[in-house]
Amino acid sequence: MALASNKTMDALKGIGLNLYERKLWVALLARGTSTAGELSEIANVPRSRSYDILQSLAEKGFVIAQPSKPLRYVAIQPKEALERAKKKLEENMRSTLDRMDDLKASPVIKELSEIHSKGLNIVSPEEITGALKGKYSVMQQIGSMIKTANKKINIVTTAEGLNDLYENHMNELKKASERGVRVQIAASGAEKVADAIKSLTSVAEVRTLNAKDMPIAGRFTVVDGKELVFSLTDHKVHDTQHMAFWSRSEHAAGNLMDPLFKMIWENSKRV
Repeated sequence: MALASNKTMDALKGIGLNLYERKLWVALLARGTSTAGELSEIANVPRSRSYDILQSLAEKGFVIAQPSKPLRYVAIQPKEALERAKKKLEENMRSTLDRMDDLKASPVIKELSEIHSKGLNIVSPEEITGALKGKYSVMQQIGSMIKTANKKINIVTTAEGLNDLYENHMNELKKASERGVRVQIAASGAEKVADAIKSLTSVAEVRTLNAKDMPIAGRFTVVDGKELVFSLTDHKVHDTQHMAFWSRSEHAAGNLMDPLFKMIWENSKRV
């Protein structure tokens, strides 16, 4: 008989515990204290795997290992275990972020950048192309493009997209504008998001599309005529279901999307 409901097991999966970790932790909670061998039988987890998994749970803060022979494990009250695991995760994250910052400021980043630049020289445009899934990934890619823009950023979007730009990329757009990048945004339904418009007009030229003359409700971003992100889904889909096409193709960005943007821009009006 299962020790915990499917709902509980799914909730534990949601915080990052794999199947064997979930089974062994719940089994230990039911026993209070036990050996790896005993828990492997209760939880139906291979004995050869149980030692490493319990050690992993101990490192994460979910259980305590007793230095006895044989090694025994003690269950921690669930709320306390989750709090310990949370603090451990935060510590690990801070440590990782610090190492990333150190790496960015070290000579190593120069070497990695040179390797990347050389690699780009030997690939064809279709190889520097991909699909982005999930709103977070799409926003990250657009943010990266804005940060590296040198001359111009052309954006066609919706009212919802204007809010996304305001909430996620305002600082990046401001910095781009300050270094001389021309930012142009054409949006459908712009009148619906007055607060976003008010802020964005301080860093960009913003125009609204006439639904009758230019019935466009899509979203795309083109930077320097060299790189683009083109949304493939409507804003109504769940954040995890957002899909976009990304390419670093000068042909697609400069010869196709830039002229399209120019046509849209010329048929829009100032907000």
